[in-house]
Amino acid sequence: MPRTGLNTDRVVAEAAEMADEVGPNQLTLAALAARLGVRQPSLYKHIDGLDSLHQRIAVLAKNELADVLGRAAIGRARADAVVAVAHAYRAWALEHPGRYQAAQRPPTPGDADDEVASTRAVQILAAVMDGYGFDGDDAIDAIRSFRAALHGFVALEASGAFALPASVDRSFDRLVHTVEIALTSWSEASEPGHEAQTR
Repeated sequence: MPRTGLNTDRVVAEAAEMADEVGPNQLTLAALAARLGVRQPSLYKHIDGLDSLHQRIAVLAKNELADVLGRAAIGRARADAVVAVAHAYRAWALEHPGRYQAAQRPPTPGDADDEVASTRAVQILAAVMDGYGFDGDDAIDAIRSFRAALHGFVALEASGAFALPASVDRSFDRLVHTVEIALTSWSEASEPGHEAQTR
């Protein structure tokens, strides 16, 4: 039976659910139309095609991830913020593997919604790094390092690469703790006078 109230938001939301279930690369318009109970040509009333659909899923995913990280970071600073954001990032990525993969898609040039969505999570991480006194290139380096650590762990975990008989949660906790120590040491090493004191 065709679903009533079909609109672009509903189409994209359903496609995002499918991406989580089967992976973005296995998402097809034919399968989406069948899931929605409509004929495939009906989808073109709401989207321009498969690439447009993937782009819209990416925007949705980036905004969802930013919302999750923002809620985790609010009211916290330094180690508390790093730990909360890291765990929120991992939990969302593992719960929404297709959307997480879509969120890694670079912003489409000229797409204002995508460009805004792509910067939101980075701005939240920048606020977390601000608690360590980072700015300029130091802040960019810290953000990239934090993202790389989280993404690397999550990507390996999602692919089933952690097969050794030890707690993955424990390993993640240690990774986050290590990152926080690195950020703290980095911050202290950047303070005026530190270089002179350590010579």
